Amino acid sequence: MATIAILQFRAAVEAQRLNEQLNFALNSRILIEQAKGVLAERAGIDIEQAFSRLRGYARNHNLRLVDVAQQVIDRTLDAGSFDPPSSTPRR
Repeated sequence: MATIAILQFRAAVEAQRLNEQLNFALNSRILIEQAKGVLAERAGIDIEQAFSRLRGYARNHNLRLVDVAQQVIDRTLDAGSFDPPSSTPRR
């Protein structure tokens, strides 16, 4: 009986851990979707461009995408920070 109890406990712990991971993933996705909409509206761009800029900014600054998304939603990161780099003419 002790073995069964231990196995059930382990299964319950694993299920709880999986549930927490899924909740984090879902909440992260919601934040990213909200940030895409906010950035698209503020910058006057489409959703795909907004996501590309969010992702590029996160990569270039070595940040998690969800953290950048939260900053956009909180308005601690300005939409102008995501402007594509201006190309300088070559001579």
